[in-house]
This record gives sequence, structure tokens and C-alpha cells, in this order.
Amino acid sequence: MLLSTPTVRDLERLTARVFESSNRTAGARLDAYRDNDTFFIDIDLPGVDTASIDITVDGKVLTVRAERTRTGREGVRYVVAERPVGVFSRQVQLSDKLDTDRLEAHYDQGVLTLSIPVLEERKPRKIEIAPAAV
Repeated sequence: MLLSTPTVRDLERLTARVFESSNRTAGARLDAYRDNDTFFIDIDLPGVDTASIDITVDGKVLTVRAERTRTGREGVRYVVAERPVGVFSRQVQLSDKLDTDRLEAHYDQGVLTLSIPVLEERKPRKIEIAPAAV
């Protein structure tokens, strides 16, 4: 059992609030990377029900919203409740080089992975030099 005085608990809550408000991505951190012809975004959403995840693309803005709830049981009084609950949202500005019409999403072990193909016409290509006309 965790023991703590009311003063220490209040200080811990205040500290958590300060750090959480300065870093609003605390509940939805992400990695973004490119592997060959696909751009990936991995977003940490542990404990989130997939039914609560909403993914939208408006123009070139990708928005991911999800909600984590605490399963409340009657008569339970939390001694420590540090895991964030509520609605989490992340927005990412996407490049014109990505084919958002073919965006795919997979959720596995608390990580939402979005894969977005790079548009064929926007891939780097080699330009051949024609010989000079004589």
C-alpha cells in the first residue's frame, strides 16, 4: 500500500498538472518516420478502446482523437490515480507528397500505426541527360 501525507499528495498533483499542461501530448506521444515508399506515424494510446479512436483527414491535416476511460467499480476509492483519462487529440500537418486516400490504420498493443503511401508522381526520380544534338 502506498502511504503519503496530504501535503505530499497535493504537491504531486500540482507538479503533475504543471508538467501535463506544459506538454499537452502526454497522453498521445508519437513517432513519425519514412520507410521506403511509405510514411508511418506511431501514436501511443495504451488502454484505449479502438471504438473510441477517431481518425480524420481534412485537407492535409490529420487529426487523431481517442478517449481513455477508467473502469469504475462501485465502492472503490483510489489511493493513487496517475494514469491519464479523458480525450486525447493529436494533429499532424501532412505533406502534399502523401496519398491520404490510401491511409491505413492498425492498433496493436496500445500503439496506433498509421501508414500513408508516398504518391507515385512525387517520388524522387532520376533524370536522364540527353546527348547534345549535332
